[in-house]
Amino acid sequence: MGYVESVNVAVVWTGAWTGRAGRTGIDKRPVTGPVEFTGTGVTGDSVCDTKHHGAWYQAAYSFDVEELRYWSAELGRELVPGNAGENLSLTGQDTSAAVIGERWRIGSAVLRVTGPRQPCRVFQGFWDVEQFIKLFTEHGRPGAYLAVEEAGRITAGDGVEVISRPEHGVTVGDVFALTMQRRGELSEHVAPVLPDLPEKWRAKVAKAL
Repeated sequence: MGYVESVNVAVVWTGAWTGRAGRTGIDKRPVTGPVEFTGTGVTGDSVCDTKHHGAWYQAAYSFDVEELRYWSAELGRELVPGNAGENLSLTGQDTSAAVIGERWRIGSAVLRVTGPRQPCRVFQGFWDVEQFIKLFTEHGRPGAYLAVEEAGRITAGDGVEVISRPEHGVTVGDVFALTMQRRGELSEHVAPVLPDLPEKWRAKVAKAL
């Protein structure tokens, strides 16, 4: 069972790379004590680009500490929890291998895996790595967005308990590979996931199929 390394909320930035919103909450920093997770998001966090972020199915974003270590080695600089813009930095929990629709109990909250993160220019600008969108996409381990099914409090050190998992077996990484890496050979495998995807993402995956 994995556990929460840290719970992170945003420090808002402005800058040339922040996109049309002109502000971004991608820079997230660990906080102490319990944090409330609700259907509308993470208490104390900031969502600046509400066109692309902040929907109910993006209430929280989770990313592996092991992936931060991978990118630290690749880029030659230390990345720490929160640097991928994640609310939940998880250790021992492979978020990209989570099944779409899988439900987690963390602390007193119940969260449901809804889909992969897609790299954007703001992410690339924040890390200041040329061609980072391409590098991140090729690596294919995007982390998982989460909906909050039962509001509750989460604290660093809480375990991640998988309480249900759909039988279709389609993972966050599978959906990412089909839609971002254009791996058409996955179409037959991914097709059964459509009912478990949020409507907006369902349409995108259906088009890729």
